[in-house]
Amino acid sequence: MISKIVKSGLTRRTFLKSTAATAMSAGLPGMSLAAGDTIKIGFLAPLTGAVAAWGKPGLDGCEIWAERVNAAGGIKLDDGMHKVEFVSYDNEYDPAKARTGATKLIREDGVSFIMMLGGDTWPGVQPVADKTGMLFSTLLPSDLSPDTNTLIAPAEVHPIYNVTGVEWLAENKPDLKTAVMCAQDDALGLPSVATYLAAFEAAGIEMLDDPLLFDPATTDFAPVVTRLISKNPDIVCLDTCYSDYVHPIAEQLYQQGFKGQIISCTADFYDQMIAKTSEEFMEGFIFQFPDFDDPALNADNINFTDPNGFYAEFNKRHPGQWGAVSWEYASIMDLWKAAAEKAGSSDPDAVTTAMKDGGKGAHAFGDAAWWGTELFGIDNALVGDWPVVAIEGGKARIKGFRSIPDWYAKHGDLLIKHMKAYDQMWDQRS
Repeated sequence: MISKIVKSGLTRRTFLKSTAATAMSAGLPGMSLAAGDTIKIGFLAPLTGAVAAWGKPGLDGCEIWAERVNAAGGIKLDDGMHKVEFVSYDNEYDPAKARTGATKLIREDGVSFIMMLGGDTWPGVQPVADKTGMLFSTLLPSDLSPDTNTLIAPAEVHPIYNVTGVEWLAENKPDLKTAVMCAQDDALGLPSVATYLAAFEAAGIEMLDDPLLFDPATTDFAPVVTRLISKNPDIVCLDTCYSDYVHPIAEQLYQQGFKGQIISCTADFYDQMIAKTSEEFMEGFIFQFPDFDDPALNADNINFTDPNGFYAEFNKRHPGQWGAVSWEYASIMDLWKAAAEKAGSSDPDAVTTAMKDGGKGAHAFGDAAWWGTELFGIDNALVGDWPVVAIEGGKARIKGFRSIPDWYAKHGDLLIKHMKAYDQMWDQRS
């Protein structure tokens, strides 16, 4: 974790410098593709461990995506049709293993593009990206900086979309006036903390205490919850806690008698939380990731092919495993495929140019703009609308779509203020 790296005296900057030497010595060959060759896509994410819920379901979704594309003939480039194949590497959410994986995927597997979760693993990979010019994607735009020219965030705009849930809550439940928050102290938790603080401030909701940051190694959440609810808040915010934290925290909130509102970035495998608590307790739980059988995803503005069918097939193959990332990596591949076909090539530079042409893109939840200079120092995040989801009658349902750019236009100064307070602006992180 970044926090642990800093405590040990190794900063992100020195980590990047040391790993750059490794990448420079690797002598990575250029990616090449002949007519008829299968296009290989790298999947570099945690497939085991505490963060696996944001990796493995995404790979499972990509396999469904590849089968659909290959069944339709593949990807059409200037030299003809190409089938597509995913090559995965489990980085276990470790920056050194991510660096090794990136090197292998490029040098040995000859991939044309690499998808990552990002976060704590990106510093290990960035020197490889810089040396090779390989195009990488992240689900965490907080990885972006002016130095990350080959990194894009085309699907998830974590953590900025979290403002939409707070905005919806303030408008629809104005009687909720106070909040508390907890998060793991790492590169996923901290920028999200800053975002929620900005959102609560913009909504006029009072924070009763500073965010409670716990060590990522925490396993006993009873004391965390006891402290969290000691001031009797109206709202408990679980930030972007991993599912391995959200579940025991929710269970403790239930056991300790909390009756208020819960809001979280994710609620992966929420059926398991309902089973451990009750349907009544989980009623109204707000988060940001819909099930893809939601009728709202059949609207004309949605840029994800047959979301209901994708969801049904995923659950048929992987029952009980649908989560926040099950569709996201596949959505990134929709954008990559469209850009590669537009460019007539799988070359990373050509794909990037085609993808960003005109400054607009077909995001899963509607047309969006390439944005980010104000916050990340580079316009490599695809930002538009995002859904607000609530659990009703034991089922996740989209309550509406909210515009992230519209919120930022009104409250961007608050977001920058809190990002700076937590050292999460790009110039502070790099």
